[in-house]
Amino acid sequence: MITWELIVAISAYNFVMYVTPGPNNSILTTSGIKFGFVRTIPNIFGIPTGHGLQLALVCLGLGSLFTHFPILLEILRYVGAAYILYLAYKMFGSLNVSSSEKKSRPLKYYEAILFQFVNPKAWVICITAVSLFYPEKENLFLGTLFMVIMSTIINIPSISVWALGGSIIRHYLSNKNLKNILELILALILLVTAFSVLMYKI
Repeated sequence: MITWELIVAISAYNFVMYVTPGPNNSILTTSGIKFGFVRTIPNIFGIPTGHGLQLALVCLGLGSLFTHFPILLEILRYVGAAYILYLAYKMFGSLNVSSSEKKSRPLKYYEAILFQFVNPKAWVICITAVSLFYPEKENLFLGTLFMVIMSTIINIPSISVWALGGSIIRHYLSNKNLKNILELILALILLVTAFSVLMYKI
């Protein structure tokens, strides 16, 4: 049953999960720095779209598949962590604003959607959210719709802050030392995320 207590609880959970550092927010910050906020908007909307699809799949039974065949989640963990480590490596030297706009581009909408399916943190968020907050007494359609809507409402403003912050920082990157520090911080965030994904057990 959907109650105000449930809405508050799932909103708090979603906010903490989406606003804290992770692969999506590191990518959004980098994109904001390199391309500005406006050009990062497709990425911002692609993330909740992909995450909403993940959440719907888990509500429809994919979470049970992971439960019955934990090896699938283990494979996803290692593949996802390896990709996040690759992103951490690529972070160094990536914040050269003057040349980046000519040589690269921000993630497209569909690319941000697809990235969610190799993002192990996103899967962990989905499986945990469904196990804790799914309104069992509602029918499958309404329960799934509730989970996706609550996720999207909180997700968009939570992750937008990172892209906006990146676009503000963009104006101060003429300082080479600041650029190097930011690259190191973003790379460390990705490293911590990769190792936390490997250590986390559902």
